[in-house]
Amino acid sequence: MVQPLVSVVVVNYRGADDTITCLRALGEHDYPRLEIICVDNASPGDDAARIRAAVPDVRLIESGENLGFAGGCNLGARQAEGTVLAFLNNDARPAPGWVDAAVSALRDEPGVAAVASKVLDWEGTGTDFVDGGLTWFGMGYKRHAGSPIADVPAREHDTAKDVLFATGSAMFVRASVFAELGGFDERFFMFYEDVDLGWRLNLRGWRVRYVPESLSYHHHHGTMSEVDTPDSGRETFLLERNALCALYKNLSAETLATALPAALALTVRRATARGELDATQLDLQRGVGPAETEPVPVPRSALAGVLAVDQFVELLPSLAEARETEQAARVRTDADLLPLLRNALEPAYPLPRYLAAHDILVSAFGIEKSFGKRRRVLVITGDAITERMAGPAIRAWNIAEVLSGEHEVRLVTVNPLADPPPAPFAVSAARRRDLAEPVEWADIVILQGHVLELAPALKNEHAHKIVVCDLYDPMHLELLEQGKETPDDKRAADLVGVTKVLDAQLERGDFFLCASQRQRHFWLGHLAAMGRLTPRLYDADPTTRSLLSVVPFGLSPRPPQRTGPGLRASLDGIAETDHVVLWAGGVYSWFDPLTLVRAIERLSTTRADVRLVFLGMRHPNPEVAEMDIGARTIRLADSLGLTGKHVFFNEQWVPYDERQNWLLDADCGVTTHFEHVETTFAFRTRVLDYLWSGLPIVTTDGDAFADLVREERLGVVVPPEDSEALADALERCLYDTEFAQGCRERIEQVARRYTWPVVLEPLVEFCRDPRPAADRLPGAADLTVADPVRGAELVRRDLALVKEYLTAGGPTELARRAGGRVKKLARRGLRRG
Repeated sequence: MVQPLVSVVVVNYRGADDTITCLRALGEHDYPRLEIICVDNASPGDDAARIRAAVPDVRLIESGENLGFAGGCNLGARQAEGTVLAFLNNDARPAPGWVDAAVSALRDEPGVAAVASKVLDWEGTGTDFVDGGLTWFGMGYKRHAGSPIADVPAREHDTAKDVLFATGSAMFVRASVFAELGGFDERFFMFYEDVDLGWRLNLRGWRVRYVPESLSYHHHHGTMSEVDTPDSGRETFLLERNALCALYKNLSAETLATALPAALALTVRRATARGELDATQLDLQRGVGPAETEPVPVPRSALAGVLAVDQFVELLPSLAEARETEQAARVRTDADLLPLLRNALEPAYPLPRYLAAHDILVSAFGIEKSFGKRRRVLVITGDAITERMAGPAIRAWNIAEVLSGEHEVRLVTVNPLADPPPAPFAVSAARRRDLAEPVEWADIVILQGHVLELAPALKNEHAHKIVVCDLYDPMHLELLEQGKETPDDKRAADLVGVTKVLDAQLERGDFFLCASQRQRHFWLGHLAAMGRLTPRLYDADPTTRSLLSVVPFGLSPRPPQRTGPGLRASLDGIAETDHVVLWAGGVYSWFDPLTLVRAIERLSTTRADVRLVFLGMRHPNPEVAEMDIGARTIRLADSLGLTGKHVFFNEQWVPYDERQNWLLDADCGVTTHFEHVETTFAFRTRVLDYLWSGLPIVTTDGDAFADLVREERLGVVVPPEDSEALADALERCLYDTEFAQGCRERIEQVARRYTWPVVLEPLVEFCRDPRPAADRLPGAADLTVADPVRGAELVRRDLALVKEYLTAGGPTELARRAGGRVKKLARRGLRRG
């Protein structure tokens, strides 16, 4: 297997001896493709000369000024050629396998942007980094740092896990992603630049993975100069300032509004607690006299904290620009990252006055609540939200209802809103121009049908947002049947348009829903044809279930309860003793109600009490055109003398919350359709109402539900367009009481598998930890790239191609291929020009 080129960057400052030891250890490392870069950060004396003499094979980059760890690493990264960057402190040494283990993780998990190495002390007995945490006031910290490794539970240090950040002392990152994020923030100089980078990676949907097999050893602060020691106040200043900077850049607006004022107050209290300062030292309760004007000594550690706040204010203009960039690109919420913070309420410093202030501020500003805000989910449907909802609206409604238990949910329809049922979530209507606000509000957008075309911001300025596309309805297959009565040219144009709509969803989506395994196979083929099944996406999940999951249409987990009159009371001509077959749903051109009417005519000659009821002939969505099949069905029933006697048409759609009254009045549910490609991938949602109400099912063969009815023995499956077989099936389900009772008992068991909370589990799980699809992560690029073919190898390859073309088709084929290559090169030249 070809291994990616790994560029290791080591920054030297006041530590040539340690740096040389580190570089020599890297030079002996067992990884086959290693580029070693040393950045000399304007170190005093002859450090650069000594490094060059001791390790001449290392690329030495000399900086004219001390750029700090952040700037030094960025300088090395800009010069690096590898697709993987590694950063190693100059007072660290890698263990064998340090690179291999990290590279394996990056190759095996395309959603991982950075690898956090396990870092032990120089002797390997104490911990330096085995996990990271973050306080609510912005300070990153190494969990278990300084503890003997023997005292740290094995699950903490020997198990791979996702972390918020990797320590800069030993970490790996995809070079393309590092460049996409602009590298380390050089304003930090040193300290927390690694925390900030990891935080930003996670917010953009990438993962940072702790890999214990990637091991290194570290002298903590081994090469820091005297002016950089904690007593100097310099480290304190950088820690305090950088924590505020990271907090300001990366928290959402809602959380920041609460956390930042509390963090600023806590920074000052830490400063005064360190310096053992309080208001009594200025005697502020008394009038000012000569003694009160004398200078008061302030320890450097205390002054450092106050000046950190001052410097934070100075940096705010440039930080505001960085914040705007990060907030615009984020796809994950503060709540998403809470598990990675480990213990956000960790006070971090054991100073009595400080600890008291910490608890006061946490309580006064509601910090705990601010770090647990619910995720915002927007569900958009193109169908009408009314009392009389059709399938797409019913599905969107139930998605919103199930997700509202964990998230803040809005359901928006792009159709008029008229008397929607009461809901535990916000319901509204929006025109195209009104969608900008809810899309801006949302963390996750779930859409169906043509909605993406009405919200182009999701493809442009909000291209980073998490989008779930519900593909349960293959619209283009429906259109093949639905458009048969339209002129050929319009039908072809309509099909092209609908296919483009679906293509746009398949290109944009981060997660897709379909209704059955048949549909899953169909959509996988479509995704593959469009190039979405990339090696990166496949490597992230070879099953592709994290990209495309089966989420059937569902049914209510609550059994149907009668709340009013049903079909027997609403339609004249149906007695309590009649045997009723129910067609629950609309009449569309891909169905075959004509064969059903003929079957009822046949059955009525021997069963005078058989009744067929069509639940709703007029679709509640005004944008759904009436289809000729409905009128043809009525004409056929009229011509056979069945209308009002054995066949009944309910013109108005039954309100969604009243449909159970009609279902409970029926004895059998039916759905019949033709044999065509739409049937193959269809998911007849009306069958779920039959399951919900315990009705034996008669269905035409060919779709997913026919398989279910046959396998689970829930009714009878009949061939397409066979009125005799259909009549026999209806008679068995209506009049064979033993058979019908057996169907009902089995239906009760199967129905539990199709309740909305059960079928929506894949979507619920995705929304708990939403991330962009692996091939849509920002900055993603290939880790391994083929070396360009040059020189003699290029000549050999071209000669082999000439021989192949001559063998295949002689001089004519050779001339054709050569002409095509010339045209291709010309097009490339035009594009470059």
